[in-house]
Formats: sequence, C-alpha cells, structure tokens
Amino acid sequence: MRILVTNDDGIHAPGLDVCIEIARALSDDVWIVAPEFDQSGVAHSLSLNDPLRLRAIEDRRFAVKGTPTDCVIMGVRHILADKRPDLVLSGVNRGSNVAEDVTYSGTIAGAIEGTILNIPSIALSQSYGAESRQQPHWDTGLRHAPALIRKVIDTGIPRDVLININFPDCRPDDVKGIAVSSQGKRDIDWLKIDPRYDGRGNPYFWIAFDRVKKNPPGRGTDLAGLADKRITVTPLRLDMTDEPFMTKLAQVFSGAGGA
Repeated sequence: MRILVTNDDGIHAPGLDVCIEIARALSDDVWIVAPEFDQSGVAHSLSLNDPLRLRAIEDRRFAVKGTPTDCVIMGVRHILADKRPDLVLSGVNRGSNVAEDVTYSGTIAGAIEGTILNIPSIALSQSYGAESRQQPHWDTGLRHAPALIRKVIDTGIPRDVLININFPDCRPDDVKGIAVSSQGKRDIDWLKIDPRYDGRGNPYFWIAFDRVKKNPPGRGTDLAGLADKRITVTPLRLDMTDEPFMTKLAQVFSGAGGA
C-alpha cells in the first residue's frame, strides 16, 4: 500500500513525524508532501495566483510552498504520477478538528482533496488542554491509530467520504474506547475579535477563541466523544446538499413559474 502523508502545521511539525510513524506501521511505501510553512486555518484553498515551489527535504519527503490542498495535488499529480497513492493520511494536527473546525481546517482539507481524487483519505488530529498545550499526548495516536486505520480500510471507505479521527487529551492507557460520532456544533460565540494597538497607537486585531465552557456538547457528537476521553471517528461527505430542504424548495418553485 502506497501512502501519501500531508498536514497543515508544516513540514517540520512534530505531528507530521507522528503521522509518518503511523503510516510506516501500515506500509513501507510512505511519501511525505507537506507545506513549507504553517497553513492552519486555510481550509480547502488552492494557490491560484502564486507558483508552487517544491523542495526535496530527503528521500520521499518534500516541502511545498503552498496549502495542504496544493500538497496533495502535487503529490498525486506530479511526484507520484507514475503510481498513485492508495491512502492519504493528513495530520497529525496539533489540536482537535471537530464541530465547525472541519470547515476551517487545512488538515481536513488535505483529506478532502484526496477524496476528490478518489483516494481513501483520513484526517488525524490530537486534542490538547491547558496542561498538555506545550506537549500534546502524541503517543496516544501512535498507540491507537494503526489498528484503527486498518479496521476502517478493511471496512471500505465509500466513495466521496473521508474519515475524521480525533484523539482525546489523555495518555494512551486512559483512552476509554472509540466513539463513532456525528459532527458536533459549538456555541456561536466561541470565536471573538481581540482588539489591540501597536507601538504607534494604530489598531490591529486577532481572531481569538473563547475557551470558556458553556453548554454541554450534544450526545453522540465528536465534541462529546472527546470530552469522554474516547477516540472519535466521524465520516464526512463531500456532497453538502441538504436533500430535505432541496425537496421543499423544488415544491415551492415548481408552482411559482420559476426558471
């Protein structure tokens, strides 16, 4: 099995090395194509107005001056054009990617692009808290990911579906199990603007996160699973069509003489 590994934290991120170890537990044909710099929060963006710069770090390890999406395309369409990868692993991200994170995450985007290219793809993320912020529990993913990935692959990932896996903020022995979960939803006020002033008195702003816990997470969601120290496994579809409302709109416009 040929595995393509990417991430959004950059080519030198410790989580990438963890993902490489996970991949090498599954195969000896592992290739790494990751962003030259941190690309957290770029989502599924493409570099259309700038050239892609490719740099060989070592054998089978490359850095791309671009986004995670660029990296997967570069890996599949150029570096591995002679023999496409059988699996894309994106991560391991430093921090969870749950709930609304999946719309912002470059880690998820790497798996999305692999899925678009009809390659089974899995996003991996390691959550952390106040105490583990500087040193997340990377060994949790190392311990549990290979067997979990094998089971997912053996089950067969449907076409146009990617798998989002998040490891809880705890040591490997403290993991309570696996929670196959739906995508959760946070309180709407979790993002905020942090206004500041530079040395000349000019205003500037940071997008910041409100870490205060509010309502408990919904049952059966990725948020609830992580809170319960479980590894969350969430299948995500590329097709974001809301079919019930599409049907309702069709009924409304069918009688309105619309186009």
